[in-house]
Amino acid sequence: YTRETSMRVSPKRHPASMKATLGAASDGRFVAYAFDGDFNTGAYASWGPTVANRVPIHACGPYRFEQVRADTRAILTHDAISGAFRGFGVPQSTLLVEALIDDLAVVLGRDPLELRLQNVLRAGDVTATGQRLEASVGLAACLRALEPAWAAAGERVARFNAAARGHPSGSLATPRGDPRAGDVTPDTGGGPGWSTDPHGRAARGRLRRGRGIACMWYGIGNTVIANPSTMRVGLRPNGRLMLYNGAVDIGQGTYTIMPQICADAVGLPVSCFDQILADTALTADAGKSSASRQTFVSGNAARLAGEALRSRLLDAAGARGSAELGLEDGTLIVRDADGERRLVLADLPVDERGDVFHGEGFFDPPTVPLDAEGQGVPYACYGFAAQMVELEVDLDLGSVRLLGIHAAHDVGRAINPMLVEGQINGGIAQGIGLALMEEYVSGRTDNLHDYLIPTVGDVPPVEVHLIEDPEPLGPYGAKGVGEPALVATAPAILNAIRDACGVRLEQVPATPDRLAAAVAAAAREGRSS
Repeated sequence: YTRETSMRVSPKRHPASMKATLGAASDGRFVAYAFDGDFNTGAYASWGPTVANRVPIHACGPYRFEQVRADTRAILTHDAISGAFRGFGVPQSTLLVEALIDDLAVVLGRDPLELRLQNVLRAGDVTATGQRLEASVGLAACLRALEPAWAAAGERVARFNAAARGHPSGSLATPRGDPRAGDVTPDTGGGPGWSTDPHGRAARGRLRRGRGIACMWYGIGNTVIANPSTMRVGLRPNGRLMLYNGAVDIGQGTYTIMPQICADAVGLPVSCFDQILADTALTADAGKSSASRQTFVSGNAARLAGEALRSRLLDAAGARGSAELGLEDGTLIVRDADGERRLVLADLPVDERGDVFHGEGFFDPPTVPLDAEGQGVPYACYGFAAQMVELEVDLDLGSVRLLGIHAAHDVGRAINPMLVEGQINGGIAQGIGLALMEEYVSGRTDNLHDYLIPTVGDVPPVEVHLIEDPEPLGPYGAKGVGEPALVATAPAILNAIRDACGVRLEQVPATPDRLAAAVAAAAREGRSS
């Protein structure tokens, strides 16, 4: 494909037109939520039905409501094809519920973080679909992890804006230093009325700062349909373990964490493992790498395969379940309270794959299809997160400069913390694109000059807070983080823009022309910051 063809025919995030109403009691307790959304699926059904099914489940956000009505439609049009993209429509619907919560906070005079903390789902709560969440509901812990950074950002924002309003030009030069470190001493070296951008260029403008927060939840795996995975692991005559891994790695780290999980289950070092990767002739079906499912689903299959192999090795050596295993020069060493046994693997027969022993694991998350009233168990577990953003808005230019992001994610258990943080950083970059710059116009957008994507210069310092509230069904407590990493970023940015300049944008991306026009309209109506 040429770039022009690729831009034209590749699947896009579903454009959505949504409206919602949030009802609450005077004490801030959420009572009811009504959502209605049309999702443009383009000229083909594609993933439209799946998006239309997943969105209503998530539309009210990770909060307790007494009543929820959520209606969605996937609409066929002549536009470009829409796909699952990353999030199956949940990033779109989250923009709306998180904006309404901030609106409610203004009405009630409440702190946005505290209002969310009052209403978030906790273990034992029942969702809008009637599902009782028994464990691994770590959103309250995510919000508490952000409280220090939220308070510090509030103080910085208030000081900066007070100084900016008192300055003759209504602006200050951008402070030097990392905003997370509290370095907020105004630098007016550029002269009155001038600010300095990150690249050292001077630009006239009135600056305001803001902070914003947003939460999200995300069902891990496919929605109320079969979602199985099978993994196999074998022990070779040369003393190497072979993991037959059909869970395709598309950058999320599947080829790293599956051996980690399996190694723990077998009780042998991960350095002993080799892998055959995504070979339809040799690896079992692990399902598709989407819906943030592989760590949870295929990870469980890898764990069960490792446990099955361990059981066979212990049986072969006549050892107890707590025995210690080792490999040395093609010899299996088994030690327990009764002593040490050694099996020379090359002396044993091999199967059709060349393995002396093998184990197989199968896992399919337990779900219950939704009934006519939308009641059931659509997902076996959920990921949760809260993110906060600190940013600066140029009121004249409509430009936004991100100063820092804190992201707290309940990942159940971080099998590989570096990979988890990488997923969260990547998701945040995508969320920045959704909020501020990525806009596809069907039939017109055909290059990466007009279609802007975030670069390293657009992503501010990111502080990741890993919350580990173990998921009982997950492999060693783990659950997915791929799509959850994206969902909370854009609504947090939009809430921070409102905090900075008092305008609520109802269309994304918040491009400079749209934001400048909204600020000018607010000024004419006496609503400017």
